[in-house]
Amino acid sequence: MTNQPTIYQVGGSLPNNAATYAVRKADQEIFDALMAGEFCYVLNSRQMGKSSLRVKTMQRLIEAGVACASVDVTQIGNFVTSEQWYASLIKSLVNSFKLSDKFKVLPWLRERKQLSPLMWLGEFIEEVLLSEIPENIVIFLDEIDSIIKVEFKDDFFAFIRSCYNKRAENPAYKRLNFCLLGVATPADLIQDKQRTPFNIGRDIDLTGFTFEEAKEPLIPGLEGKVDNPEQVLAEILNWTGGQPFLTQKLCKLMVDGSPLTPLNK
Repeated sequence: MTNQPTIYQVGGSLPNNAATYAVRKADQEIFDALMAGEFCYVLNSRQMGKSSLRVKTMQRLIEAGVACASVDVTQIGNFVTSEQWYASLIKSLVNSFKLSDKFKVLPWLRERKQLSPLMWLGEFIEEVLLSEIPENIVIFLDEIDSIIKVEFKDDFFAFIRSCYNKRAENPAYKRLNFCLLGVATPADLIQDKQRTPFNIGRDIDLTGFTFEEAKEPLIPGLEGKVDNPEQVLAEILNWTGGQPFLTQKLCKLMVDGSPLTPLNK
C-alpha cells in the first residue's frame, strides 16, 4: 500500500462537500425541526460530529432560503465582562450575517450605554436582525459549553426562551430560531426550570454511525486498498462503536497501511 492522500479527514469539521460525510438520522431531524421553527440543541460528547452536522445543516437551510449565522462561543472568551461578552456576540452576528455595511456596532452600542447588555442583544435582534433580514433566521451557537463559567449565563438562556415567548405577541419572532451545540447537559447550562429554554426545545440525539449510514461515504476510500472493504468497514465500526472521529481515523490508517491494534471496548 502507498501513503498517497486519502479521502478521510481526521479531526475538525468536515467541509460541506466532504465525500466522507455520513448522513445520520439526526441530519433530517434537525433540518426538519429548524425549518418548522423549533428551538434545537445538540449536546453530546466531543468528536461526535456536532460541528460537521452544523456545517451541513446550515448549507441545507441556506439552500432552502433561510438566513443563517454561526458563532463559536469560545472565541468570545470566559474572562470578560457582560458588556464585552454581549458586544462581542452582537459583533459576531453582524459579521456572520454580513451586515457590516449597514450597521456599525460601536456607535450603536454607545447610544445605548445606559441600558443593560442583555437589552443590547434584545434591541439588536428586534431593531436590526428582524428588520434588515426578511427571511427566516437561524442562529447557531457552537461550543456553547464554554459559557458555563460565565456568571450571567442564566440570563442569556432565559433570553433565548423569551424570544420564543414573544412569538405570541410579535409575529416577527416566529422567523427567529436558535440552535445550540456543545459538550454539556441542559442542567450544566441552566438549572432554573422556570427560565430554561431546554424544556421547550428539541433535543437532537447524535449517535454513532451505523453500517448503513457509513457504507456509502466511507467504503469508496477503502476500495482497491483492502480486501473486502465492506467487511473491513464493519470491523472498524465494531471497534469504534461508530464514533465519527475514530471511524475516520481507522479508515485512514487502513488505507495508509498503518498497523492496527484492536481497541478495548
